[in-house]
Amino acid sequence: MRNLSFLIVMAALAGCGVDGEPVRPAVNTSVSAGTGGVHVGTGVSATSGNMSVGVGLGL
Repeated sequence: MRNLSFLIVMAALAGCGVDGEPVRPAVNTSVSAGTGGVHVGTGVSATSGNMSVGVGLGL
């Protein structure tokens, strides 16, 4: 329980920018149509310095 509380506090501090500039997310969306039908893609990424984390979803 103590570890979970520590992680929540650290995430809150990182989110508000106490340890530096806050990380701003980016959202990308694309729609394409072709002979195979319509394809929709969405991605979310966050970059801080040299590190980048992203998640994508294609329908």
